[in-house]
Amino acid sequence: MSFQELANRRYSCRKFTDQTVDPALLDQIVDVALKAPTAVNTQPFKIFLLNSEGVRETLQKVTPFTFGVDTFLLVGAKKEQGWVRAYDQHNFAEVDASIVATHMMMEITDLGLATTWVGHFDAPLLKELYPVLADYELIALFPIGYEAEDYTPSPLHFKSKSKEEVFEVL
Repeated sequence: MSFQELANRRYSCRKFTDQTVDPALLDQIVDVALKAPTAVNTQPFKIFLLNSEGVRETLQKVTPFTFGVDTFLLVGAKKEQGWVRAYDQHNFAEVDASIVATHMMMEITDLGLATTWVGHFDAPLLKELYPVLADYELIALFPIGYEAEDYTPSPLHFKSKSKEEVFEVL
């Protein structure tokens, strides 16, 4: 499948089956994340797998967007590891972690799994529940599973600005 086909196929899935995700597929997602470009290859991110018993109930304390799955990947950025642009002191840790998260999201789709990028969660509470997260800016939470047969993408998925609105030749 071409990248264009993959990009066209990817969408935010919000309804899943109860089929368990094979751990080998999770390893493949992490392998792709490690290939994502980061500024000066600093790789200022960490990926956390949340799939222990009761994880869905725990995560429901921080977000209503768990969609009934039991497997989640969480991407965090570590600011002190990020490359800093000398001209304006802009730290690229969160940008890099977002690039990594995007690679993961596309690989999830390519593997025949489904997800959505969840940014709506109570990060401070999540850090309290999992103290290992304390030193990270939490970027994205991905519920991962298999799309329910009767699910269709949100109408918002098909809405897009025109090319003229987002592209300009200087």
